[in-house]
Amino acid sequence: MGSMDGSLRDARVATYAYFVLYGTLLGTWVVHIPAIEERVGISHATLGGLLVVLGLGAFTGMQVAGPLTDRLGTRTVVPAGGVLCGATLFLPGLAHDPWTLAGALLVFGFCNGCLDVSMNAHAIHVEKAYGRPVMSGFHATFSIGGVLAALAGAATAGAGLRPAAGMAAIGAAGIVIALASARALLSAAPATQSPAPARESTTSPDDERRGTTGRVWLLAVLALMVMLCEGAANDWSALHMKDVLGAPAGTAAFAYGTFAAAMTVGRLLADRVVTRFGSMAILRHGAVVAAVGVTLVALGPPTWAVFAGWALLGLGLSGCVPQLFSAAGHADPTAAGANVSRVAGLGYVGMLAGPAVIGWLTRLVPLDHAFFLLTLLCVTTAVGARVLRTGPERARPREMAAGRH
Repeated sequence: MGSMDGSLRDARVATYAYFVLYGTLLGTWVVHIPAIEERVGISHATLGGLLVVLGLGAFTGMQVAGPLTDRLGTRTVVPAGGVLCGATLFLPGLAHDPWTLAGALLVFGFCNGCLDVSMNAHAIHVEKAYGRPVMSGFHATFSIGGVLAALAGAATAGAGLRPAAGMAAIGAAGIVIALASARALLSAAPATQSPAPARESTTSPDDERRGTTGRVWLLAVLALMVMLCEGAANDWSALHMKDVLGAPAGTAAFAYGTFAAAMTVGRLLADRVVTRFGSMAILRHGAVVAAVGVTLVALGPPTWAVFAGWALLGLGLSGCVPQLFSAAGHADPTAAGANVSRVAGLGYVGMLAGPAVIGWLTRLVPLDHAFFLLTLLCVTTAVGARVLRTGPERARPREMAAGRH
């Protein structure tokens, strides 16, 4: 029993490592965007279009990696995704025109999508084996990876390295971490760790499968709405402070920092909340808190109220995406990868669409009024949270609670 506990603990640590790795590799690209934009000689508008190519690659990678993870196992696909991400990180730094940058981002995005879905599928296996919620903690370490990327990017820039060289060095370190962490991963989904209680079913397997598929797509729609709000906050929080409230650039930057910090803290605490109150409660009440927060931002202008609003939005959204991913994976453990790829893929579309949708709305209404769309999406998510209490998900909080004893 002690050996099993040790291997499970090692698998959890390895999963943390992959989430930090993913956050670091993706963050490394983000912190080098200004230098690469200058090297390639493109405008902000052109860069925006190229970021869509990155998203297209990621979405495609998610759809490929999901079924592949179910077929080959996370112990094979997760390290492969990590190695591919590390190996392709330097490609955008070599780009010399928009076309080569588009190709580099398409390849790098595809590898990102593969790692994203496969590591989330493995995180669900670990959560199932533990018998209690641990998913939000994994997502919190992704944010920590972004901080490490900023520090690493500053170090490589300070050393005088060109973007491609700095990104190659970090990518090489990522490959080593991906390979070193691979042996600790679970070899298969622990289907016997927290079995669902036996019960007679009056529905056919095909009906149950269709019901599960429909539930997963509902989760995907909720993920799209939640991640659209997150994407909008990422790209518009600082601009809102600067352009609408007239705050200095330094103060405006703290708007995003407040949102990101609140989201990280919320994810560090969310697993305990889920254990006590259940996933539906954290999705419903989290979405309500997020709605209140973004409404405060939209109503402004007291600066303190806007900062409080961004903090509440980050705190409210923090536990939502991990619960949606977890619910998708637990809906059918034999197809965890495919189900997570659907939820993550549509959610990623929302993340990319968020900034563009808000930007389009600013042609019709002021920026602060455009944020009311996010309020509507958060309220809709709160109403739709009951999907976490349907079918197999109804029993999951009780099963996990029993697994703690």
